[in-house]
Amino acid sequence: MSVGQRKAAALLQRLLLLFIAVHLIVVFTGDPPYPGWLGLAAAAGVFGLSLALGADARREAKVSEPPATVETAPPVTGRWSALNSPADKVPSHGTRSLGQAYAIDIVAEPAEGAGRPAFAWLWPLARGNRAFPAFGAPLLAVADATVVHAEDGQRDHLSRNSLAGILYLIVVEGFGRSLGGARRIVGNHVILDLGEGTYAMYAHVKQGSLAVRAGDRVTVGQELGRCGNSGNSTEPHVHFQLMDGPDLETARGVPFSWRGVGVPANGTVFTTDATTHVDQVKQ
Repeated sequence: MSVGQRKAAALLQRLLLLFIAVHLIVVFTGDPPYPGWLGLAAAAGVFGLSLALGADARREAKVSEPPATVETAPPVTGRWSALNSPADKVPSHGTRSLGQAYAIDIVAEPAEGAGRPAFAWLWPLARGNRAFPAFGAPLLAVADATVVHAEDGQRDHLSRNSLAGILYLIVVEGFGRSLGGARRIVGNHVILDLGEGTYAMYAHVKQGSLAVRAGDRVTVGQELGRCGNSGNSTEPHVHFQLMDGPDLETARGVPFSWRGVGVPANGTVFTTDATTHVDQVKQ
């Protein structure tokens, strides 16, 4: 598919999802003034488009040269651990959509022995964001760059790290966010143009925390905003990825490596220092 075809397919998919949502409301409140099978047809269309977009991404990944790894500074300082890492599998999040092929999630780890809230099977159903050490942590520019997109108006919701919370995220909230497109899925986010066709995206940013706007020039290590829990997120964490374009719906993922860290595998705890974060890049 061309870029235009991928954008058209993504738009059609959202329109079909919107029709399904309206159809379900109509069905539960009365008789629809149209054939009921249209709802099933719309669901089949969404499924078919998902398969087509996924197959297209996999086909392009096979026939194209693997993108070169781009080395940057880490996007945070302090003690963190990795989740959904491309060091363990690609695509790291189970999909190549939204430029996520080589994306990584990281969560802040408090000092030894302190711990952070664990997954709850039954109770509590949700926790406040301040219970998680990642919430409010500074997000740093990974290179000298230009801000091409920045938004932080979406709310930070409660955690979804319980069984009931996960089910709600997948069945109810995830469906609703899909209707809103990429920006509702990644939540508040900032995209940097690193130059030479590489872009960095930070997702799930804290509401109202961004210190930059589109068009700003930033230097490596500069604070961009704060870690939050907006969008499709189970708990406050940093979602970071490199892409070959600024448009999430058409961009392809690019592999990264953080100076002094590399690509941490799932469960790996790593620490970055503010001084070396800057000095290593400036060398």
